[in-house]
Amino acid sequence: MKLTIVGCSGSFPGPASPASCYLVTANDGVRDWRILLDLGNGSMGALQRYMDLRDIDAVLLTHLHPDHCMDLCGLHVAVHWDPAGWNRDRILVWGPRDTADRMATAYGLPADPGMHEDFEFHHWTSGEPVTIGPFTVTPYPVRHPADEAYALRVQATGVDAEGNPVVHTLAYSGDTDSCAGLEEAARNSDVFLCEAAFHEGRDDAIEGVHLTGKRAGAAASAANARRLLLTHLPVWNDATVSVAEARETYAGDLAVAVAGVSYDVGSPFTVPLAMNPGVLPAG
Repeated sequence: MKLTIVGCSGSFPGPASPASCYLVTANDGVRDWRILLDLGNGSMGALQRYMDLRDIDAVLLTHLHPDHCMDLCGLHVAVHWDPAGWNRDRILVWGPRDTADRMATAYGLPADPGMHEDFEFHHWTSGEPVTIGPFTVTPYPVRHPADEAYALRVQATGVDAEGNPVVHTLAYSGDTDSCAGLEEAARNSDVFLCEAAFHEGRDDAIEGVHLTGKRAGAAASAANARRLLLTHLPVWNDATVSVAEARETYAGDLAVAVAGVSYDVGSPFTVPLAMNPGVLPAG
């Protein structure tokens, strides 16, 4: 399972990155499958550096704040108005219950048909796994000021060094403060992609919105996550501060997500698929 950071800027796009969007790829023995975890504002342009939009198998939305979902409107245009014809099935979209209507409203469309001609909408049920090609995705409710917000546990079967099948797990926090659902999503994960939008001493008194690096590290430790990848840092955050905070509560492999970098979910951060300037050694 391969993770590519398409966008990781917190709350709005920054000069070096779009807002949240993560491309996850795995092969089922026949072909590569590609799913997107969130599709925040600014991300669809960058996404085309890494794949053909026609090869999107599913878009999985954690919640309906614009920095996690708004470029679904642009994808609607790409599908609906392609002069050559889309010539693909409708794209699967999983998200909160109101996703279809909210996206129609955002683009100024009537709810019927809205974007249903282009997307096959489904809504999450807490703790209920969803199968998409080689992926099994399980949503867990988390603490964030949205009608529904989820962390996602993504699993796919790969092979170990001896060629034996092994299930790899990527956990993605979405946006959240500390909670039991976050730890359940990240339990024994190979990579825990976790937001750290707040700083200790500046934002830590705010409850129910975001994590600090320290809170993210504590969640990773409680969940026994093997690697922690901090993401969703706003442009005003100092990444070195976030890392130092996380290191107070987490002793494993630790890095900061950087747009354009890819990781093998089953490998340590010390052997990334691309150079990662955010890697820091454990200890």
